[in-house]
Amino acid sequence: MKTKQLSVRAAGLLAASALTLGLAACGERVDTAGTQPTEPTVGQRADSATERSANAAGNLAQNVERKVDDAAITASVNASLAKDPDLSAMKINVDTKSGVVTLNGPAPTAAAKDRATSLAQAVDGVAGVNNNLEVRTG
Repeated sequence: MKTKQLSVRAAGLLAASALTLGLAACGERVDTAGTQPTEPTVGQRADSATERSANAAGNLAQNVERKVDDAAITASVNASLAKDPDLSAMKINVDTKSGVVTLNGPAPTAAAKDRATSLAQAVDGVAGVNNNLEVRTG
């Protein structure tokens, strides 16, 4: 996961650097001695573009990392539920968003429903659990 995160960040920074160099190469020199600039210079625009690109790359990397973390949490919760004798046969849908796990589907008993919450909360990275399991007997 760390390698993938570093690759995404490196690609974003590389793109931002290429954009900066391209914009800087397109600029023309203007003698501004004795005048006050009313518009940003090419260099300032390039710096601003670089900063925006770096911020966008950082945000993209965070979003990718969050989705990877959520997928790992979902997989771990599913694995924990599969190990439980009462819950393993149930078709429980596990969704994770920003570390919050949502459980949907049937539960054989109220105790099994509560146990599903406990199992989900025990997984690293879980910020909360919304247990929407419905107790179904018979």
